[in-house]
Amino acid sequence: MPEPFPSDPVRAEGPPVVTAGRTGAPRLVVLDPAGLAKHDGLPATWRPLAEDHEILWYRIPVEGAWRESAEALAAPQRSDLVTSGPLAADALRLAAEHAGSVRSVLLVDPAAEGVTSPGDAAVADEAWLARHDAEIAALRESGVEVEVLAHSADDPDDQVPSPLPLGHDWVVDALRETLAKRESAGR
Repeated sequence: MPEPFPSDPVRAEGPPVVTAGRTGAPRLVVLDPAGLAKHDGLPATWRPLAEDHEILWYRIPVEGAWRESAEALAAPQRSDLVTSGPLAADALRLAAEHAGSVRSVLLVDPAAEGVTSPGDAAVADEAWLARHDAEIAALRESGVEVEVLAHSADDPDDQVPSPLPLGHDWVVDALRETLAKRESAGR
């Protein structure tokens, strides 16, 4: 398991986990490397998702968040695991350890372990997927889907360098679309 991010007093403030939604509803486990939701509430863009999901938002810069997320995935309830660049490889390993309870790993800018130019994000993500092909194939063989939800783009609407924050509208829209497709397919 990864060590917490280097100490950043601003990101490390607040709770290690923020929960929202209905217990027993489809579960979204979010591993947030940026430490959003420090005021004990989901980012505004995620709040509508809480109507139909149980959301466990782990603020990884906060001490204990990674350990608590692994404990949540050890529970028998199936979960979709959502994360971005700096934690993408760790999320694949965590999903492999808990393949019986992880339904999917949904990634945002997986290649962005630091800041990547938005114009390079899609190419970098493809290369990252190729480098992790064996891990992804093993997960898929065990029934865990792996998908890139969103990545930065060289677009005037994308004013944020990669990785996109998990609260970004593009991320939430892509997540909604992915979950709706899965529901309509009966998965």
